[in-house]
Amino acid sequence: MTARAADTEDGAAGAGHEAAPADDTTGAARATDTAGTTPPADRDPGAPDPRRRVPRTDDLLRDPRLAEAADRLGAAVVKGAVREAQQRARDGELAPEHVPEAVLGLLPDTASGLRPVLNATGVLLHTNLGRAPLSDAARRAVTEAAGPTDVELDLATGVRARRGRSALAALRARVPAAGGVHVVNNGAAALVLAATALAAGKEIVVSRGEMVEIGDGFRLPDLLVSTGARLREVGTTNRTTAADYAEVIGPQTGFVLKVHPSNFRVTGFTRAAQAGELASLGVPVVVDIGSGLLAPHPGLPEEPDADTQLRAGAALVTASGDKLLGGPQCGLLLGDGDLVRALARHPLARALRVDKLTLAALEATLTGPPTPTAHALTADPVALRARADRLAAELGAHGIDARAVGSTATVGGGGAPGVDLPSAALSLPEPYAAALRTGRMPVVGRLEAGRCLLDLRSVPPADDERLAGAVRAARTSDDQAARKGRA
Repeated sequence: MTARAADTEDGAAGAGHEAAPADDTTGAARATDTAGTTPPADRDPGAPDPRRRVPRTDDLLRDPRLAEAADRLGAAVVKGAVREAQQRARDGELAPEHVPEAVLGLLPDTASGLRPVLNATGVLLHTNLGRAPLSDAARRAVTEAAGPTDVELDLATGVRARRGRSALAALRARVPAAGGVHVVNNGAAALVLAATALAAGKEIVVSRGEMVEIGDGFRLPDLLVSTGARLREVGTTNRTTAADYAEVIGPQTGFVLKVHPSNFRVTGFTRAAQAGELASLGVPVVVDIGSGLLAPHPGLPEEPDADTQLRAGAALVTASGDKLLGGPQCGLLLGDGDLVRALARHPLARALRVDKLTLAALEATLTGPPTPTAHALTADPVALRARADRLAAELGAHGIDARAVGSTATVGGGGAPGVDLPSAALSLPEPYAAALRTGRMPVVGRLEAGRCLLDLRSVPPADDERLAGAVRAARTSDDQAARKGRA
């Protein structure tokens, strides 16, 4: 349905206009009723009512730009923006001749309510901002997979094939120690599937120091108990040895669980049994590494990785795909081939499976070029400072109080707790934080010592101009608000 056709269904009156009488040749009836209010008391009664000049809905929708927007976003979205701009003009906030441009400014870029954001927080994997940004290769893969695909079809034979087989092959190739791999919809789901299949009605042995909260009030003990398993806690908060596990293992043991405390650190008088020590206890060892590191990373020496844990003797490793791996939200299960195949055939696996878009993004992440997360982790602090200096000088030339300062970024997203990443940031007056966050191109920074910091380690270099443009727009918006307040 085109925008014009939609208008004929409910007419101009349905868009906030009353239809003119047949003998009305002046348009006065529309002008007096269109706002639903009487003219302002301080207006000269003899002066023409400017509301008569507010463009009609059907006239606006004939604008080719709005017709294109209706095809892209839907007629209802465009008409909603038209009504808002018309009302602003009726209220005197907008000149009637500026209504068409105002409508265009109110339209979203996509039909989704999700808005793209520039992450300038310095937290590379910000959970509230969707964690890992996808690579260009992964984004293209998602677009290509949006239509019909061979996700479960062998084109050569015409018969059903294993779902997501190429993505699974790419995952296994990245973790040579894994005899089998499977993908579910998030990291918690991977652990739930393992607990349900291996320990429903049995015990899971876990250290007291690893009974963590995984975020938003969800706690690991509650998650595991929901599967029908019983928890057998061993050791203490700060020290648990392999002997502590060995003492309680028996016929009712489903598996031993080793959880990496990926969002906090316990230091001092501590001891934690490792996967290699637990592998000889006669029951499967499941290691939840959390952050999704598939192989050792030189910059994160204390962060466990899947390949190392499997080589040490773990039967199964679970992890997230949207953290250090830099891919889409998903849960990874890697380990013993027979065990993983049994998990993949469990009835719960059907409820936890991922869609074709996730499979496409995951495969492109695994086989494609380095991800934005990988680039951010290895960014050169000297280059970051040079970017900050250049942006500060550019914005300063526009009269903006922008300063280049040193900063400290973090990994975030439940990965590499305690690891500080030297960075550089733009420092702006505190009011910019809200103005940037609510701008046309939202930018999320952080407040520190009464200033708004835009940390460049979490902003790709290609987005520097968008960042500068958002700051300039925020300055303009702030100045307009100040002038209006003074008036």
